[in-house]
Amino acid sequence: MSEQLSKIERPPVEGYMAARKIYFIPLIFIPLQPQPDLDEIVNRYWEQAQTQLTNLETKLSKANKVYHELIPVGSEEGAKAIQEINKDSYQIARARLDSGAELVPLESADLLTEFMDWSKCLAVGLQNPKVFDRVWEFYSDAQKRRNEYMAKQIDESLKPGEAGILLMREGHAVQFPPDIQVFYISPPGLDEINRWFREHAGKPGPQKDEKQDI
Repeated sequence: MSEQLSKIERPPVEGYMAARKIYFIPLIFIPLQPQPDLDEIVNRYWEQAQTQLTNLETKLSKANKVYHELIPVGSEEGAKAIQEINKDSYQIARARLDSGAELVPLESADLLTEFMDWSKCLAVGLQNPKVFDRVWEFYSDAQKRRNEYMAKQIDESLKPGEAGILLMREGHAVQFPPDIQVFYISPPGLDEINRWFREHAGKPGPQKDEKQDI
């Protein structure tokens, strides 16, 4: 279960120092040409996330590992891939990599592309119930194996006493090993973003140049 940031203003530091830790930052995807008010909220969110992450690293320990959803490669190749899909999460990752942290490939390229292909099939709008059920079965199985792979990557790479940053969307079903303490970074800007999308649900958005989310 995640630890809310607000609960660790005076953490038992000694107890956390020896534990493996994950600093979880919800990953936000928006259109390439967002409306000005959304762009302002998103920029504020990432600034707040950066501040909260820095506070956590100061109180507990600096991040030794960086994990990013949708990234199946490490080192500079992985960093460039992050930059291409999300400039804001790249800034967080880049700062830690420049300080000596390691970018660990979170995904399997094969499982990721399989999952994305089944997602595209569902997005087509299948009409036959039997076809839909079959595709949904394959989609769910790919997602399950993908989640298991990501959990394994974290478990095998994060050493005792180390901390890792995980940039991933909310609502994931990855099951972390029980000995890993998960700290959920939830800035006020996250609620603002969710509220914005609720208020604009069903309203026309940009018709082109949108960043695709899977």
